[in-house]
Amino acid sequence: MILDLLTRSARYATLHPLFAAAFEYLTSTDLAGLPLGRVALQGDRLFVLVDEPEGRGRSGARLEAHRRYIDIQLTVSGTEHIGWRPLEHCRSEDGPFAVDRDLGFFRDQPESWLVLPPQHFAIFFPDDAHAPLGGDGRVKKAVVKVELAAFISPRARPSA
Repeated sequence: MILDLLTRSARYATLHPLFAAAFEYLTSTDLAGLPLGRVALQGDRLFVLVDEPEGRGRSGARLEAHRRYIDIQLTVSGTEHIGWRPLEHCRSEDGPFAVDRDLGFFRDQPESWLVLPPQHFAIFFPDDAHAPLGGDGRVKKAVVKVELAAFISPRARPSA
């Protein structure tokens, strides 16, 4: 997991072959003016989901994890609170993993909380369980979905 300011995102561009394109889009686009929904950058390999939901509060935020995608979650307006727990510390799955949605939930509680005001982002890798929308009030956010497979050699890829 990484937490930082968008103005310092260039330092992470080399961590994944698609991160440079992801951060270029985030830093050069008027995200506040974007309509809600999906923006394709490189098909299913790299895309952005723009949403403006109400926070659920820390008691209502659920830990989730992904296998296919890395999340770059950027707060556009409002303040986002995201819980975090290492995936290896999660003991209680909340239903089967939905491969078609690349989404699994856990009943476990976060070990720590991140507070992301506007222009702050967090990167969650597949071994980072995270609980978004842990704050109160409306938050506009852009979630960049970065395909993990572009980072892993075909022989080392885990099966789904």
